Amino acid sequence: MITALKIFFSVLFIWMCYQVINTSIHSNLFKEWDFLGSIPWMRATLWDFYANVTVIFLWVCYKEKSVLLSIVWLILLVVLGSIASCAYVLIQLFKLKQGEGLKELLSKQNG
Repeated sequence: MITALKIFFSVLFIWMCYQVINTSIHSNLFKEWDFLGSIPWMRATLWDFYANVTVIFLWVCYKEKSVLLSIVWLILLVVLGSIASCAYVLIQLFKLKQGEGLKELLSKQNG
């Protein structure tokens, strides 16, 4: 199961990096912000994004003992979104010891 999750989150990480880079090459968010901000679904998507960042950040705060590291992850989550989320999960997956599973992934605090 852990190997499958490593593959899944690696593919998702790569896919999201590709999507963000490709979109950035073809479209300037800062030039289109006024238009995008006027779309109700875009505003709802941003609220949804920040709600998800909050949920993931609470998990990060539980997992990490360092407040500084938690703040760094908050910045990364806000700036990079799902790229940072996937990276964090991948880091946690690769920190697991042989024989550890989902329970440890979700509940084991970093030391």
